[in-house]
Amino acid sequence: MAEKPVPRAGKGTGAPRRPVPPPAPPPLPLRRRLWRAAMRAVLGAAGVVAFLVALFAVSNPPTNFYMMAESRRLGGIEQDWVAVEDVAPVMLRSVVAAEDANFCLHWGFDVTAIRAALEAGAVRGASTITQQVVKNVYLWPERSWLRKALEAGLTPLVELMWSKRRILEVYLNVAEFGEGVFGIRAAAAHHFAVEPADLTATQAARLAAVLPDPKGRDAGNPSAFVRRRAAAIADGAATIRADGRAACFEAPARVATRAAPGQEG
Repeated sequence: MAEKPVPRAGKGTGAPRRPVPPPAPPPLPLRRRLWRAAMRAVLGAAGVVAFLVALFAVSNPPTNFYMMAESRRLGGIEQDWVAVEDVAPVMLRSVVAAEDANFCLHWGFDVTAIRAALEAGAVRGASTITQQVVKNVYLWPERSWLRKALEAGLTPLVELMWSKRRILEVYLNVAEFGEGVFGIRAAAAHHFAVEPADLTATQAARLAAVLPDPKGRDAGNPSAFVRRRAAAIADGAATIRADGRAACFEAPARVATRAAPGQEG
């Protein structure tokens, strides 16, 4: 009797065939790999920055680079955080009148002030309060194109995530009001021996007058120039209150009673 042929594996035996793996894709060109790595780094850095901006909208920032440097140089600094609710409202208006009168009208950059400063060839004077907060909290004091570029990128983000009142609160707590004197609580105690809530309009104006040159001007013992500058700031603070340019940072109760007589604070 003839023998039956033995079927080959895979033909009629039910044995599964092993799939042939697809060929490995060719490696990406070096330029594309570098581009992808750079994009991941940029997106990661942007995420960290956005997180820090959002964090400091509700949490007080730590000591900045300039404060640490001054503390090492002087052997210590004066600084004690205070909530904006515990600061005399006239202090907020005085700072805005002195440093950024259109604070409530712009989104971080005062284009009119920038144009005027460029036309006058001024070195200082175009930076808004928001820009100064970005520099003081996130960056470093030395001037450079890199710092200005980072400042320009961070300023709109801070304006987007923080309220105007919060921006002023942080500014008043990190601004320098004298050699080794940082923040409005330390400044009020150092120059006038009062709490920030008890500052008068004249004291607030004098503190605001020293901001451009805190080491060269003295709010507690003002020169004739500081007195004149403070008088102009006091007038400006009253003006922005009257014309509504203080509405974006005043407490809601004060906005509602702003025009009431005898409510000046």
